[in-house]
Amino acid sequence: MKKKVFVSGCYDLLHSGHVEFFQQAAQYGDLYVGIGSDATYLEYKHRKPMFPQEERLFMVKNIKAVKEAYINQGSGVIDFLPTLDLVKPDVFVVNAEGGSDEKRKLCKERGIEYVELQRTPHEGLQARSSSSLKAELAKGQQETDTTQAGSTNGESIPTRLDLAGTWIDQPYVSMHHPGWAITISLEPTFEVRDRCGLSTSTRKMIQKIWPVKLPKMDPEILARLVFCFENNPERHDGIISGAQDSIGICIPGLCRHYYDHNFWPEKIETTQDEMTLRFLEDHLVMIPMAPRRPGCSVVEDKDITPDKVKALADAADACWTAILAHNIDDFAAAYKASFEAQIAMFPGMVTPSINGEKLHEASVQPTIDQYSAMDDVLAWKMPGAGGGGYLALVVKDSKKFTNAHHEAINLQIRRA
Repeated sequence: MKKKVFVSGCYDLLHSGHVEFFQQAAQYGDLYVGIGSDATYLEYKHRKPMFPQEERLFMVKNIKAVKEAYINQGSGVIDFLPTLDLVKPDVFVVNAEGGSDEKRKLCKERGIEYVELQRTPHEGLQARSSSSLKAELAKGQQETDTTQAGSTNGESIPTRLDLAGTWIDQPYVSMHHPGWAITISLEPTFEVRDRCGLSTSTRKMIQKIWPVKLPKMDPEILARLVFCFENNPERHDGIISGAQDSIGICIPGLCRHYYDHNFWPEKIETTQDEMTLRFLEDHLVMIPMAPRRPGCSVVEDKDITPDKVKALADAADACWTAILAHNIDDFAAAYKASFEAQIAMFPGMVTPSINGEKLHEASVQPTIDQYSAMDDVLAWKMPGAGGGGYLALVVKDSKKFTNAHHEAINLQIRRA
């Protein structure tokens, strides 16, 4: 009697790499496949799959190497657990990138043989992965959009990530103590989602004027233009968007800007040093989370004092020094200190109010707790105003981390 073999995955954008993996796994016995549900996909990756679960199930079931396939009924990274207990396999096969201690422990507890396979293409075929296919599709769409807009440059509107000093670009904060905010301009190599702390409102405003790419002009002047346009006199909500959004988007590389009770910084400093930018790319990743909920407020219960703002400013100073020195330990300590100073003033960044009511189920603390407990995570913060969206981590090695945690996003800093 043949052994039962089990594999599990989402198998969105089914490709030859998946088929080869199934064929290799089927060499151990009859192959049973668990497929991530639409709900799990949305929960895990915070976007819908390209193909719904019924369609993915149909395709997988009709692959010759597959004996049977099921939609996983669990949730999270071990959504396959109910399917595993249903199939009762003898062997659990994963590819090396999808392996984990948790899966290994699960198999040991159930007496299941655990096998890791290296990702290898079928002989004569190109290596494929879902992430690379999605990147190619995104690039193709970007080129199409660019062509339709009458440009051949292929660029798109960048976004920004704040590293330290967040909130000090608001005069009601810097009035207590002046200080720097630090940002990096990012290439949009990933899906920049709304209400996630990455200046999507500013990006959308920019796209009304320049749909495809930023114009070639002095970046600081461009940032001023964007800031003025976003905060035009016809704006009725009375809110002035912080300058760090326009500066972070428009000024490439690593940038810091100094605020002293004004909306626009008194001075701006930047660096395009390649080793410094690579240092940041080697140690920064982002984890997608659910966006801030409608009606969410992170400024209720704010507690802004001179001492707390000074702590924010001091952390930004230390962060800049550590980055330029390429000192990962000092960078992580300052990065973490900056976030702690932020939430000391704005606790709603972690547990926001929804329509005036504190809802602990909207708290991002469980996600922070999950990733902060990992050995290879050195520091963490919420981008922008927080309340959801992304968790930006300082890690020991960004490439190793994203290989081990497929939800993590590598960052590409925009060069001049």
